[in-house]
Amino acid sequence: MTERATPIEHAAPPTFETLLRTVAEMDTPDGFKAELIRGKIIVSPWSKLRYVRPMRALRRQLEAHSPDGHIVETTPVLFRFPAAARAHGPDLYVADEAAFEEEGRHADGAALSLVAEFTSVSTKDVDWREKLDVYGQLVPIYLVIDVQASEITCFSDHSPHGYQFRKTVPFGAALPVPDPFGFDVDSSGF
Repeated sequence: MTERATPIEHAAPPTFETLLRTVAEMDTPDGFKAELIRGKIIVSPWSKLRYVRPMRALRRQLEAHSPDGHIVETTPVLFRFPAAARAHGPDLYVADEAAFEEEGRHADGAALSLVAEFTSVSTKDVDWREKLDVYGQLVPIYLVIDVQASEITCFSDHSPHGYQFRKTVPFGAALPVPDPFGFDVDSSGF
């Protein structure tokens, strides 16, 4: 009897909802977060200790200028972006409080009014490309605090094609953040 090759059927790639459920069921080690990046589950460490002071300085400034009914947080929360089939856990975010009254484990990305990411060597590419593309279609303001380049960038005026405005300043210079915040970030402590 001659053996014949038997084709193996390929499973369909997992759906966005399946990946979200998988992330929700994961038991990530302390100090790590899981995100959906480029259709894959990526586990990476939370920010290093040296990032705490600049995050806290930015958080305090944002709290004084955030829109009514919005909270400023660094709590590890995954925000879902179904149209992009992505889910990101920003380093710092400003979001409508109502987003946290939902059942479930993942907040709606539409609740975000501002996201801030502090770059690291391992996440810099994702912060500058992947997250810029995803946030640029829905989140009004995106701040990238580029620790390696010692500069901060504000992206604003989001659209289906991404952000329409970009302003970069070196650490120490004031960075204008448009409405609904309407103030200059003091980056001298970064």
